[in-house]
Amino acid sequence: MELIFVRHGEPDWTTADVDRADAPLTDRGRAQADLTARRIADEFAPLSEIIASTALRAQETALPIADLMGLPIESFAGLVELGIPSWSGKTTTMVRDTFDRSFNRPHAEWWSGMAGGESFRDFHERVTGTMLRILGDRGIRPHPDHDHLWSVDEPGRRIAIVSHGGTGAVVMALLLGAPPAPWEWKRFRPAHASLSKLAAFPFAESYVWSLQTFNDQEHLPEDIRTRARYLP
Repeated sequence: MELIFVRHGEPDWTTADVDRADAPLTDRGRAQADLTARRIADEFAPLSEIIASTALRAQETALPIADLMGLPIESFAGLVELGIPSWSGKTTTMVRDTFDRSFNRPHAEWWSGMAGGESFRDFHERVTGTMLRILGDRGIRPHPDHDHLWSVDEPGRRIAIVSHGGTGAVVMALLLGAPPAPWEWKRFRPAHASLSKLAAFPFAESYVWSLQTFNDQEHLPEDIRTRARYLP
């Protein structure tokens, strides 16, 4: 059983230095997505299915994978990134200043998120709840009696999950048994269009998740490798 986590390509957050919501990919982001799709087709075929966040940047990253693999995209709003305050129409400088102030808050305040946005508590509950339902519908469930062990009905599945830095971090922490923290982005920091693979291995009549690769960018030339603007 393998889960291939794909972070979306570089998003085009600004137009004329003004921030907007639910951005599409940049030209570079689309190139990243195409190269990611080829890598997946070369090394991870056949896929059982493709799951994606409903955010436009995730959908545009998943599309070339779906085209190459001949699979539909199954989309879930619960996998969208942490909801931030509405900044449509605000300049990039204003948004960056807000992020800089946010990063300097006491750690206990991080649970509440930024004013006007989604709290990390709500985000964590949304993402883990969505992912547990997705996995459960596919016969993958936490063991009822043993922490960090799982039951897997069909160990031959290989599923691509196209989402976001924060979403992927929360899901990986869940599967690996790490306690939740509102700085998941610091523990797992994938670059745009990178690949991370978790595999479930038999153990004690159950299965345990193992992180096999993380932030793999070997399919991307150095000159088109990018990271998020605001999260260091």
